[in-house]
Amino acid sequence: MKLATYRRPGDGEVRHGRITDAGAVTDLGPGDLSAVIGALDALPEPSGEHPLAEVALLAPLARPGKVLAVAANYQEHVEETGGDRLDKSRISPRLFLKPGTSVSGPGEDIAIPSVSPNVDWEAELVAVIGRGGKDIPLESALEHVGGYTIGNDVSGRKMDYGHERDTDDPMVGFFDWLNGKWPDGFAAMGPYLTTADEVPDPQKLDVTMEVNGRVRQQGDTGQMIFNVAELVAFASRLMTLEPGDVLYTGTPAGVGLATGEFLSAGDEMTVRVTGLGSLVNRVR
Repeated sequence: MKLATYRRPGDGEVRHGRITDAGAVTDLGPGDLSAVIGALDALPEPSGEHPLAEVALLAPLARPGKVLAVAANYQEHVEETGGDRLDKSRISPRLFLKPGTSVSGPGEDIAIPSVSPNVDWEAELVAVIGRGGKDIPLESALEHVGGYTIGNDVSGRKMDYGHERDTDDPMVGFFDWLNGKWPDGFAAMGPYLTTADEVPDPQKLDVTMEVNGRVRQQGDTGQMIFNVAELVAFASRLMTLEPGDVLYTGTPAGVGLATGEFLSAGDEMTVRVTGLGSLVNRVR
């Protein structure tokens, strides 16, 4: 089942609904998918229908309670950016948070911020929590995933605050990396939510990124160091997960940082994940 948040034609009201095989959206109610993400097995009866071509799809969840992401979760990505190969038995998932204001949806322009001219792309699978929990066992972790969508963890690779700083301090480097994840629009997601029952194995999905039609990333989720179940279980040890929380699961090799190529105004990014559609955003 494919569920979407959309802007209704005519009055522009934000609503949510189900995408049909016939290319329409059947309306399920007002607001985004946060209204139903915790009860996907008890959706209301549809109350109308719109051709998909006549609505504007939005981020499935406009302001998730948590926007979680994981760094360095594909070995080749770690190595392409100068890191050593990771020994999974000696590390834990490198989770971080992005602000709710970083969320953007399909078709939205993403602005290059004044504090970071070197902006990069990161194609990702995003897991959306459907059933909350704390200290979730690994063997049942996927039962807490309500569905999946596509993500682009847009990243500022160099921060410029207009004054000289002590860049030899490793904490400066860490916080520059983290701050580069926070600008508005830098957590693109969409175009819709595919429920977990249609993704029997989240570790068997191709992930690709095209920039201006050129393939820049081409990996698959089986290359993750920590798989989706492990990430969900680990995150739940640190915090209570709630319905509607989203988890960006890491990016494969092929980011611009590896070659020194970054985004410019007018560039178009297209992320594709098997069975989840495509997410397109332009840069301004």
